[in-house]
Amino acid sequence: MHILLVEDDAQLGSAIQRALERLSYTVSWLRDGRSALVAMRDRTADLVLLDLGLPGRDGIDVLVEARRAHVDTPVLVMTARDGLTARVDGLDAGADDYLTKPFHVEELAARIRSLTRRMRGLSVNRIEVGALTLDVGTSEVTFRGEAVDLTRREFALLQALMEHAGRLVRRETLENSLYGLDHVVGNNALEVLVHALRRKLSFETVRNVRGFGYMIPQDPQ
Repeated sequence: MHILLVEDDAQLGSAIQRALERLSYTVSWLRDGRSALVAMRDRTADLVLLDLGLPGRDGIDVLVEARRAHVDTPVLVMTARDGLTARVDGLDAGADDYLTKPFHVEELAARIRSLTRRMRGLSVNRIEVGALTLDVGTSEVTFRGEAVDLTRREFALLQALMEHAGRLVRRETLENSLYGLDHVVGNNALEVLVHALRRKLSFETVRNVRGFGYMIPQDPQ
């Protein structure tokens, strides 16, 4: 899952990025309002964490402009503006949730999971596809009743595919979700990652639709 983090405080931004990457999220970190609006209009992120007190352009203005441009990416506002009026303004501008600074990373992660569930139409953190189970909250994966140890990117790839089980996920979508804005993706990086995941599950679990992308069947073997 690709998260766009918009935060101008270097210490806080770095801490959030590290914490979320440990939870298998891909995080692209921007530090000003103008670049945030450009990135949101590109629609490459699955979720946006948006500070309001930004240089270049205020976060509320960024949010309003993004919604006017029909950007429907979920947005969680993070701000030190803790008054009722600030919260109402943020939600009315198009925010999906609101978190007041300072906050614990555990609460941020829980709110991200809640927004993700809502976005995916899920009621719990666990995704089950046939004999394959993935828990977003604990980062645990089981296949045929056995625990599977995955790297951060293998977990993110599996989650992206399981959320769309039975449907093709285009390679461009997977690369955006796995690598974000900050990495140059090698020509065969995704193929190498898919191969590693297949070795830990089975070669029939992840299917290649040559030239288009990958998919997990509804009942992976």
